[in-house]
Amino acid sequence: MTEVAQPQVLSWPLKRACPFSPPSEYKALREEAPISRVRLPSGMQVWAISKLKDIRTMLTDPRFSSDRHQPGFPLIAEGVEAISGFRASLNEMDAPEHGPKRREVLGEFTLKRIQTLRPRIQQIVDDQIDIVLSSGLPVDLVSTLALPVPSLVICELLGVPVRDQEYFQTRTQAMISRTFSHDQRRQAFDELLDYFDELVTEKEKNPADDLIGRLIAKQRAEGGVRHREIVELGFLLLSAGHETTASMISLGVVALLEHPEQLEKIVADPRKTMDAVEEIARYFTVAEAAGARVATADVELGGVLIRKGEGVIPLSSLGDRDPEAFQNPDTFDIERGAKNHIAFGYGIHQCLGANLARMQLQIVFDTLFRRIPCLHLEGSLDEMPFKDDSEVYGLHELMVSW
Repeated sequence: MTEVAQPQVLSWPLKRACPFSPPSEYKALREEAPISRVRLPSGMQVWAISKLKDIRTMLTDPRFSSDRHQPGFPLIAEGVEAISGFRASLNEMDAPEHGPKRREVLGEFTLKRIQTLRPRIQQIVDDQIDIVLSSGLPVDLVSTLALPVPSLVICELLGVPVRDQEYFQTRTQAMISRTFSHDQRRQAFDELLDYFDELVTEKEKNPADDLIGRLIAKQRAEGGVRHREIVELGFLLLSAGHETTASMISLGVVALLEHPEQLEKIVADPRKTMDAVEEIARYFTVAEAAGARVATADVELGGVLIRKGEGVIPLSSLGDRDPEAFQNPDTFDIERGAKNHIAFGYGIHQCLGANLARMQLQIVFDTLFRRIPCLHLEGSLDEMPFKDDSEVYGLHELMVSW
């Protein structure tokens, strides 16, 4: 067990020199010191883990807590990560508390349950592609397709009025963008939390057949509605349930158009689209900081001593490019067949909505390239506004034509 001596502490995150690859400085870390100290935008120094096996070990070790109120938890930026009195429901719970709470809503996200949403998701995608086709060229695929589809789907699932779509989109984007000040991020957080408080209050009076309504009815039958718990769960599902999927849609379109030989495979055989979805998820790993933890005891990990109270972040994009786990990991190959990536997390906090995200991506890619077979990018990769300023990697805008 060793203490790592590192003469220079790198900052995290660094801007990607290539939009399709993690920063080269982090690749060097994986080769030279897979568990190293990095400095966050908040000024904190924490441990960064870059090998897939070490990340998986950390995410399944109960001595690493996901509770953001624990001393030493990695605060990515000075903003809304650890606000007194707020818990992002499942996202901040450790075992044994986490298991029963997750099981309360797990039934809403089983593959069988999600399959019942397929016709509605297909209709939403078709409607948005109608808007794309009726727009003047070039058209921004982020604002017309990539963002509206998951936003409308999560609205449908939770019972959030569609008319409020723009309201929660702007607040969510403010919360995850590092270009916003502390006060702006906090204001966006407060406004979105207040929104859900009002929404749940209304649904307690008039429960509907949606996720929030069914949860209210279930808790009422068990003895009483836990209002704050439902507010925080709704907040988590809404804020996390559309931005990551939107990013994977836009990045996936770019990756497929930039690799036409891969696109041809799914056009010729749509059965391969789900393989493409897995590869897109692995290749980009858009929500890298989602696995942040803090040690609650001294832990040896990968031969390095991590002390109690020290923060840890998994460099998940590096883990998903680990040559020890993936052959030719920097190659975009939809026939790779690798499902051992951690783009949707790992362990007890694996993304609750992974099945829903996969289905949306599959339907979007199959429908988009069938209905607009001549789709092409406007401009080069170097000209595209990638989200290097956000905690969810993606594109601010994606201009296309046909």
